[in-house]
Amino acid sequence: MNLLRALAAISSLTLVSRILAFVRDVLIARVFGAGMATDAFFVAFKLPNLLRRMFAEGAFSQAFVPIFGEYKNKRGHDETKLLVDHVTTLLAIILFIVTLIGIIAAPILVYISAPGFVKDADKFALTVQLLRITSPYIFFISLVAVAAGILNTYNKFWVPAFAPILLNICFIGGALWLAPYCDPPIMALGWAVFVAGIVQLAFQVPFLKKIGMLPTWRLNLRDAGVWRVIKQMGPAVFGVSIAQISLIINTIFASFLVAGSVSWLYYADRLMEFPSGVLGAAIASILLPSLSKHHADSNTVEYSKLLDWGLRLTFMLTLPAALALGLIAVPLLATFFQHGAFSANDVLMTRGALVGYSVGLIGMLSVKVLAPGFYARQDIKTPVKIGIITLLATQVMNLLFIGWIQHAGLALAIGLGSCFNSGALFYLLRKRGIYTPEPGWGKFLFKIASALLVLGAVLWIGMGSEQYWLSTQGWGRIIHLTWLVAAGVASYFAVLWVLGFRLRDFSKRGAS
Repeated sequence: MNLLRALAAISSLTLVSRILAFVRDVLIARVFGAGMATDAFFVAFKLPNLLRRMFAEGAFSQAFVPIFGEYKNKRGHDETKLLVDHVTTLLAIILFIVTLIGIIAAPILVYISAPGFVKDADKFALTVQLLRITSPYIFFISLVAVAAGILNTYNKFWVPAFAPILLNICFIGGALWLAPYCDPPIMALGWAVFVAGIVQLAFQVPFLKKIGMLPTWRLNLRDAGVWRVIKQMGPAVFGVSIAQISLIINTIFASFLVAGSVSWLYYADRLMEFPSGVLGAAIASILLPSLSKHHADSNTVEYSKLLDWGLRLTFMLTLPAALALGLIAVPLLATFFQHGAFSANDVLMTRGALVGYSVGLIGMLSVKVLAPGFYARQDIKTPVKIGIITLLATQVMNLLFIGWIQHAGLALAIGLGSCFNSGALFYLLRKRGIYTPEPGWGKFLFKIASALLVLGAVLWIGMGSEQYWLSTQGWGRIIHLTWLVAAGVASYFAVLWVLGFRLRDFSKRGAS
């Protein structure tokens, strides 16, 4: 399996998803703006998203995929299918209980996650109502993540990569057609989330059936493989919770700031999700199964080379994205979001958060490469310990920055915390001899830095004044941003090509 080709396929589908996500966010910004209703929805959607990452994409994937890969490679189809059945049945029971708790205890959860909403009774009640609609999403989307882990191990990467497209289609449909029939209109987004969970799960069922891994209801708590997954999930849930707790604390802080702060952070995060989703999610999806296979085969040389490949690719693609997000934040935000109820002031407020996030983009995406270096070895405790320290450091930075730059300080703390996290993971991988950098990193970074200087100059000169972007409307702004981004991409990769970079240099075979 060619990992670069697989990465390109996943990234392409993720790119389509991110484009649709921008369309959805533009519609949300245009229809609902940035205020009480959107603050309520974003909090209500963040809670099931948080649990999804804890129980499924985070803890479950980290615990299950390496063990599942071991069964697939060493124990045959029948034992592997039994593991899938037993683990999925138990997870479904847990998720059902969690979903019920989310519905019943919605007021308590909103009070904990956004205590600043309590002073506005209407805002608090709306958030509770939305949370009760979105809570079942955790059940469906977590099972989607289970299916994704299975399909990725079988190299069916495109199927899980396509599923988020369905979520964005549901959002767009809700904003365009359902909102006029809902009272208040923001409820349409809550129902869009509910429907999206069902649609995404149904989409993956035929592909699981085709490879003979469609789970059936079989509960067996005596299965040794189930208990191995549970034991791994314990620290994994804790480790993933650390990152999510940091986000919850940020929401708590933001809920006490001026109205719109939660939404400004959300819209900035949406732009950050573009590079982190297109590259970060894709590279994590393909690395973990291949690393797990190399570990099962005791192939330490290829294990290290695969980590090195992932890091180089991440640096080459992430650093220009971070620079661009920081430099042309206003052109991006104004073009995508400054319509209808989303004002020029909202653009400027969101710009501060986006710049803060962009500082830590390289850290956020490097973690996607470095953390699997531990997970594939079924070592989850080490990333957890680093995560605890990162959480503490992030909260200290929150307290230092929030009084200085308000909501933008919360974003900056998250960004710097991610850099600290990735730096600690890198240090321990090197110290333990798990990862040894391949020769040529010095020249590699010098070439990247040279290309970044040219990219920065092109964007800075081509952007012009921020006031132009805030006052211009329509196609003029869109055309300007299009050629500005195209010129930046062309100049960056042209410099790399002149300095000797070739696509074939990043071709990499993975475990099959």
